[in-house]
Amino acid sequence: MTSLFLFGASEGGLFDFDATLPLMAVQVVLLTFILNTLFFKPVGKVVEEREDYVTTSRAEAKQKLAEVERLESDLKAQLKEARLAAQKVINDAEQDSDKLYREAMALATAEANSSREKARLEIDSQREAALNQLKVDADKLGDLIVERLLAAK
Repeated sequence: MTSLFLFGASEGGLFDFDATLPLMAVQVVLLTFILNTLFFKPVGKVVEEREDYVTTSRAEAKQKLAEVERLESDLKAQLKEARLAAQKVINDAEQDSDKLYREAMALATAEANSSREKARLEIDSQREAALNQLKVDADKLGDLIVERLLAAK
């Protein structure tokens, strides 16, 4: 009891320094040790595993995103090249068809001119033949008229 008066506390007061304080300290240390081994370490381990998983997942996602962006740029470049190639093919086809059209038109014009020239030559020859026939017929008719006029005198 003398120890209680030395600290200035009375029995049953706010601070009671008997065997309760060391007992409570041992209980807190024991409870901390038990909680640490049974609860905090497994939870900490799970938290660390999840953090590692999130970190690796995030790194993998960044890698995949970089790969996707690279593939996207490659595909865009391939698409651009394909469009240019298709445009070139279209232009070549248009030029070829235009060339074929002009060649066909020139051939048709040449054939038409040739046919027209043949027809003109044929018409000229038929006209010459008809004129010659008319001359022959006119000469015969003139001779016949002269003969009848002379015979009538």
